[in-house]
Amino acid sequence: MRPAVFIDRDGTINEQLGYINHISRFILLPGAGKAISILNKNNYIVVVTSNQSGVARGYFPIELVEEIHELMKKELARDNAYVDRTYFCPHHPDGVLREYSKECNCRKPNIGLIEKARSELDIDIERSYVIGDRLLDIEFAHNANLPGIMVLTGYGEGELEYIMPHRMIKPTFVAEDLLRAVKWILKQE
Repeated sequence: MRPAVFIDRDGTINEQLGYINHISRFILLPGAGKAISILNKNNYIVVVTSNQSGVARGYFPIELVEEIHELMKKELARDNAYVDRTYFCPHHPDGVLREYSKECNCRKPNIGLIEKARSELDIDIERSYVIGDRLLDIEFAHNANLPGIMVLTGYGEGELEYIMPHRMIKPTFVAEDLLRAVKWILKQE
């Protein structure tokens, strides 16, 4: 069994541009490939976990999410990096597309995406982490009983300054970006 790092996509791996409603809007953040490559070399399972409610809201088709994930894999490969699995939630209770408009267990901060990963991959959950740029990701980590690392990319700075002071759940660690979060994880081992 190997530990996993569950990484949020938008704002953590790629630039936070709101809904990524076109392939041209996917822009990898500097250092993201290097960070994931370091996890790969240190025998971590890398799992991308992402809410993609734009599907339920009718902003873009589910096929675009898959196309963006393929582009993400190609971009990461430039740094000899890869993700072991990508899971996303296309649902939202207020969606306009009936098939995706629902309450579900896979929408973060619910832990359905982690549970799915655990059922499909040989994960040492006791040594695993969550990294993301939103309080939602820290709540996701908390709900799964995992350490949650907040990055200051994407929504991170604003969430840390304006939202986090009023919430009970806090990140285990705050990192400038994904690369620094990964380096912190390696120091914990």
